[in-house]
Amino acid sequence: MSRHAAASWLAWSLAGFSLVFAAATIALYILTRSLQPPSTWGTGGVSVVIIFVLPFLAFPIVGALIGSRCPENSIGWICLAIAILWMLYVLTSVYGAYGLLAANPGSVPFPAGIGSLGEWLWAPAVGLLGTYLVLLFPDGRLPSRRWRPLAWLSGAVIVLASAGIALTPGPLADLGSGIRNPFGLEGHPGVADGLHYIIALLPVCILASAVSLILRFRRVVGEERQQIKWVAFAASLVGLLYLSTMISAVFIVPDATGGTQSLWLKLLQDAVTVSYAGIPVAVGLAVLKHRLYDIDVLINRALVYGSLTVTLALVYVGGVVFLQYVLRTLTAQGSSLAVVASTLAIAALFSPLRRRVQALVDRRFYRRKYDAAKTLEAFGARLREETDLDALSDDVVGVARRTVQPAHLSLWLRPDPDPEARSFAFRQFGHDEE
Repeated sequence: MSRHAAASWLAWSLAGFSLVFAAATIALYILTRSLQPPSTWGTGGVSVVIIFVLPFLAFPIVGALIGSRCPENSIGWICLAIAILWMLYVLTSVYGAYGLLAANPGSVPFPAGIGSLGEWLWAPAVGLLGTYLVLLFPDGRLPSRRWRPLAWLSGAVIVLASAGIALTPGPLADLGSGIRNPFGLEGHPGVADGLHYIIALLPVCILASAVSLILRFRRVVGEERQQIKWVAFAASLVGLLYLSTMISAVFIVPDATGGTQSLWLKLLQDAVTVSYAGIPVAVGLAVLKHRLYDIDVLINRALVYGSLTVTLALVYVGGVVFLQYVLRTLTAQGSSLAVVASTLAIAALFSPLRRRVQALVDRRFYRRKYDAAKTLEAFGARLREETDLDALSDDVVGVARRTVQPAHLSLWLRPDPDPEARSFAFRQFGHDEE
């Protein structure tokens, strides 16, 4: 078996293990839910295990594709490692819940020991995703030798933080307050606490890895620049959703009955989790160079329609509030007329506002493209009016230099055909020469 074939077999085998773990997690989740009411499961993530499994199936698939086609690139193997660690994290949590909280406790061996793995397996998965996947992207190598200390520090932080969480004494959060960590250092809490505090360094390593990607983006050109754009776009989506969740948690206080406010926060949190699936998809498109240059179109559309959505939402809410205030002042009661009028105003504003936002985005973020379009538009207007061949030649050369910006440029004009060739061309198409 060749080296490439062995790498392909290993990559798809690891992806298969991840999919098996995911299927087992879903099966145990359904079985646990049928045996025990969700209210008795505790406060962990078992009640939302589907959200924590399905989006992350992109990691093993992308990892297998990259590992089988580009085995020398460590990005594919990092994606596979993240997939296995994450699937084991949710599987062990559900396994512990099934063995300890279901209708027949003790029906599976070592439920507490295996369930406790779910308390810390998330740390290496998140650590690999936030540090090494970013630090080594897109070619699987460090940007330069000066980033080696960060790579070593990130590995040490991930290992020590995982050990600190695994050895912390006390109840297991996902399995209820009555079940304590069987691996916790009950007699030596200071050791576990010291290791546990190291997890505070993990965000620092993630931030430093993001800085390395920004610096790499500033010094590269061509395909590698487009590859980084894909990951930056996916990460920005996750960051915006996470920021929206944090802002909503501050300004929206859930009511005591768990009404619409609690549902809104829950939907935002689930949206953040689902958005993580965009990162492996972006990594796969970037590393495999599939439709690589479509990212510019995606970024343009995201800027245009994101700004347009926010603007229209503000106009709609402001219109409803203002009209309701006016109607209450005039009639001493509210009316649905405010909603209808605001909706009609939004419909009327959509097309002109979209054109203005598109022009603003092109002028601000795609200046070269905007200038080229304006140059071609002006040249087209002059072309309809100009009759001097020399002036047109100068215009064509100037427009090509400003829009295409070639290294060298020359203009060749076809010579006027001799009279005999011209007469033959006219006769060939059935015309008489005048």
